[in-house]
Amino acid sequence: MRRRQALAGLAGLATPWRPAIRPAAAQPAWPARPIRLVVTWPPGGSADILARRLQPRLAAALGQPVVIDNRGGASGAIGAGEVLHAAPDGHTIGFVTSTLVSMPLLQRLPYDPVRDVAPVQLTARVANILVVHPSLPVHSVPDLIALAKRQPGRLAFGSPGIGSAVHISGEMFKLATGTEMTHIPYRGGGPALADLVGGQIQLMFGNASSTLPYVRDGSVRAIAVTSAHRAPYLPEIPTIAESGLPGFAIDEWYACIGPAGMAPAAVERLNAELNRIVGEPAERARLLDMGAEAAGGPPGEFGDFLRQEVDKIGRLVRAARISVE
Repeated sequence: MRRRQALAGLAGLATPWRPAIRPAAAQPAWPARPIRLVVTWPPGGSADILARRLQPRLAAALGQPVVIDNRGGASGAIGAGEVLHAAPDGHTIGFVTSTLVSMPLLQRLPYDPVRDVAPVQLTARVANILVVHPSLPVHSVPDLIALAKRQPGRLAFGSPGIGSAVHISGEMFKLATGTEMTHIPYRGGGPALADLVGGQIQLMFGNASSTLPYVRDGSVRAIAVTSAHRAPYLPEIPTIAESGLPGFAIDEWYACIGPAGMAPAAVERLNAELNRIVGEPAERARLLDMGAEAAGGPPGEFGDFLRQEVDKIGRLVRAARISVE
């Protein structure tokens, strides 16, 4: 019911709409007033933590306050809708995760993750860690595959919600291995991890930023990471690809976006400042300690990345027949 109510909240945005591409005209210096940074997840999660790390540095660089506005709901779709319907003057921007791409592929939403987006910067990437409850007799990916095939449908994996990178990782694993496992969506990664630690579910493809502390204190056992290469913060843990599934690679990402038609000068300035911040060695080290790897790069490169993600995740969603129902 709450999911339907959250999605119903998007209905108010669902009137026929296209980004307001306004004619070129003399523009005041940007930024001319405080910037609203919409974080598309509730306070306390990894996206919010990372946004709040960037906030003071960005405000100092731009000479205007940067005000964080948490707009969680519908796995990031509520907040993304608000950003993409805002005036494209650069004073409303969004800090989003990979659900920017996955959610419109799962249901009809009043925005397109490529056409309606001004890509600003791919900020960081986070591997998902395949973790199991310590009581599970599994110490490797082959162990897990063998157990899942002996007990089809008996193993349950949790996620912060349908369409999240954690959920998509699990569905991708099921397709690649021909196994049956039960997906249990939660209202956030915290409750899912709590149930994993408590033994109510058996495994999770947990976001590294939130899962790493549980790995370090032994509450869960890490057996693989979902990224294309080993994670610098868990160098002893193999990738899923190394563990017998060549080509398996998926991670979660965090990025800054604006509405289509956003002033190019604002996009370029934001991109330059964010690249400078996340490119500093001390900041890269702090991100790694959180389980995130700094990304960066030009806006055009991020735009290409979004198109590739739509294609990749779209194929997976169709193959796995994932929906929000």
